[in-house]
Amino acid sequence: MPTHVKILIAIVVGATLGLLAHELEGDAATGVAWVTDNLTATVGDLWLRALKMLAIPMIFAALVIGIAELDVRKLGRIGSKTLIYTVVVSTIAVGIGMLFVNVFQPGDSDAPALRELARALAAKKDVIAAPAQSAAEMVTALVPDNPFKAAANGDMIGILMFALFIGVGATLVRNAATARFVEAIQGLYDIVMRLVLVLIKLAPIGVAALVFTTMARLGVDILVNIAFYVAVVVAALATHLLVVYPVLLKVVARRSPIAFFKDSRLAISTAFATASSNATLPTSLEVAEHNLKLPRGIARFVLTAGSTMNQHGTALFEGVTVLFLAQLFEVDLSLGQQLGVMFICVLGGVGTAGIPAGSLPVVAMILAMYGIPPEGLALVMGVDRFLDMCRTTLNVTGDLALACCVAAGEEADLAAEDD
Repeated sequence: MPTHVKILIAIVVGATLGLLAHELEGDAATGVAWVTDNLTATVGDLWLRALKMLAIPMIFAALVIGIAELDVRKLGRIGSKTLIYTVVVSTIAVGIGMLFVNVFQPGDSDAPALRELARALAAKKDVIAAPAQSAAEMVTALVPDNPFKAAANGDMIGILMFALFIGVGATLVRNAATARFVEAIQGLYDIVMRLVLVLIKLAPIGVAALVFTTMARLGVDILVNIAFYVAVVVAALATHLLVVYPVLLKVVARRSPIAFFKDSRLAISTAFATASSNATLPTSLEVAEHNLKLPRGIARFVLTAGSTMNQHGTALFEGVTVLFLAQLFEVDLSLGQQLGVMFICVLGGVGTAGIPAGSLPVVAMILAMYGIPPEGLALVMGVDRFLDMCRTTLNVTGDLALACCVAAGEEADLAAEDD
């Protein structure tokens, strides 16, 4: 049985058993709590942590090798294309989300009850605060003063920047010593990929444990309470996934969208299960090189950068969430203010960590900017795991689609140069 089928079965089984376990009462409920706290949560977290452990060496090695295999002229061209596609498609994603939230107005549905629920949830859990950073500090933080500190803190942007500098340096300095260095980095990449393949075989067990734990703790109650908001987010994500990407693939990449989704299904199912772009990166690289048959250098460069920068689903989610909470607390945002939210969400999608719940600090920052009560964020946190799974699926699919577009553009440019 293909791995992606096993993962999908694990998701269904884990969710079903988790929802049934959530409904148990008395001693049975106590037993379920013990199982989730000590067994399934541990198994799921161990599997997810193992993937994350491999993500940093994978990102560093893949990006260094991907850049080192390119000449400087091609690097600038691929980098500019990646950035342009990222900004344009992220803007489209946020636009779709904001259109949906303005048309369907999920924050106006039973708003008093939702406000009361938000404040009740806020009293029970810590609401994520807005990061205390100025715009200048955020720009300065893009370049790490200590790459090892960045790795220890999970600063993926800092790791990307360090790998980018090392890769460019290896491209500029062509001698025997740098060739041996790149060969050693290639060895690191091969080792990590082999370990990742082992973890992928264990994915159904880890995925089932994660989904069971989430559903057993969450249940469907909170989903029912804010079902309209959840439906709007999912509908906007689905529209981008099933409309924008197929058009992009057909027009720009000159690929069959059906074949693309078929070839990418392992990465897509892994993204949905892990809710982490970084944890899915090894699988995405495997899919890009062996299933989609993309050039190795382009795939490694675009996908490693895209795992942190090309976050269409995250940008869309942030825009919808901010406007939903503005509607919920009757904060009237003008068209100009909504465009400002869109701009920040596009930038936030570029700088959001590719980890579960990595977008919530950005949402907190935007709420603080526009005077929207932070209590509403506690309401979103109740369903964020499910929505994180959905938006990560869009992020990872977008990374693969972007790699296809960049690769097709490079082939066209090289053909034009040969003529």
